[in-house]
Amino acid sequence: MGCKSNQFESAVIEENLKNAGFQKTESPEKADYFILNSCTVTHKSDSEALYLLRNIKHKNPDTITVLTGCLAQVEKENLLNNDFVNIVLGNDEKLDIAKYLSDEKKFAARDLMTKNDFTRVILNDTSKTRANVKIQDGCDNRCSYCIIPYARGKSRSADIDFIINQINELYTKGFKEVVLTGIHIGQWGKDFDMSLINLLKEIESQTKIPRYRLGSLNPLEIDDELLKFLSDSKSFCPHFHLSLQSACDNTLRRMNRFYKTEDYLNQINKINEIFNLPFLGADIIAGFAGETEEDFYTTVNNLKRSGLSKIHTFPYSRRKGTPGDTMPLQVDDKTKERRASIIKEISREKFLNFMNKNVGSKQEILIEKHPDKNGFLKGVTRNFLTVILDSKDLSLTNTLVFANITNCENGKLYGRIA
Repeated sequence: MGCKSNQFESAVIEENLKNAGFQKTESPEKADYFILNSCTVTHKSDSEALYLLRNIKHKNPDTITVLTGCLAQVEKENLLNNDFVNIVLGNDEKLDIAKYLSDEKKFAARDLMTKNDFTRVILNDTSKTRANVKIQDGCDNRCSYCIIPYARGKSRSADIDFIINQINELYTKGFKEVVLTGIHIGQWGKDFDMSLINLLKEIESQTKIPRYRLGSLNPLEIDDELLKFLSDSKSFCPHFHLSLQSACDNTLRRMNRFYKTEDYLNQINKINEIFNLPFLGADIIAGFAGETEEDFYTTVNNLKRSGLSKIHTFPYSRRKGTPGDTMPLQVDDKTKERRASIIKEISREKFLNFMNKNVGSKQEILIEKHPDKNGFLKGVTRNFLTVILDSKDLSLTNTLVFANITNCENGKLYGRIA
């Protein structure tokens, strides 16, 4: 469940277990172990995790259920009070999971707030077309809505040599694109007096990877120096995902976010001017504590006039242990859902408009390893759009081709190989 870091770590868990002699089964009824790598960013994700485990235990009472990830890290031993949870492992322990499955302990989760070093993990999986490289973990921000720093600990960075070696290894295995992931990658290097741009310069000078893209960034972290470097790059994919959270200054202050809406709207305009058809995504929380109807429509109007391509939104979820949980003027669930649905409609229109802007353009596309349901090749552009191509030539799998984007139908882009 959850973010790209969790997806990466889930693949590491699977790979480590296979190396330890375990076999994966697609049938839960046949599983000796059922492992859930959980998310805890919202109350809903907690409920979904517990529902999944309860359901599996109902189908197969003999399976040993293992709950790991962020929910496990935050709630710890309390989760063993559920009779459908057999083992609870924290975010650090899951990366060496085979050791704990052979142990008789039912709980292991060290306190990540005291952890200073990045846990080096390498993923050798070649089943995907794009590879994730985890460069950072944890977060030093204390946004009033967010439980994640308590689930992941303080910001810790992977060293440059480790990252470069991983990317070079992935390139020799045939990967054409890597995604640099973490919990807050904009904080990479702060623990040893460096910044993200230092890492990107090394990646471009010491690796041959044709394409790389960045995970989510705080808008304050994209300064003019970084923009200039990325705009001159031949490897960077013009795909930005901004952790905005609101488009109203009143709400941003209550969230403990240290920027103003007008500043990042101007920055979005600047990115759209500098790059050719960049993808600009953003996260927005609907209905945070104290958000009035006027505040909400300030966000709505600012999002409508923004140069964003797509918006990921979800209703605010109160998390025990965060300042937001005890703030006055909590918004009721029905209002939060209504507000989220309005933002989702804005996102739908913006994304459709962005796709149509790409019709008629010529794009470099990385052909994915799995064609669409009709057998036609599909791939991802540098600006993060999926395109279905006029070819069934599987010899083009995992290659970079240029294609003319011909049309957009039913929310899908189609193209012809140039």
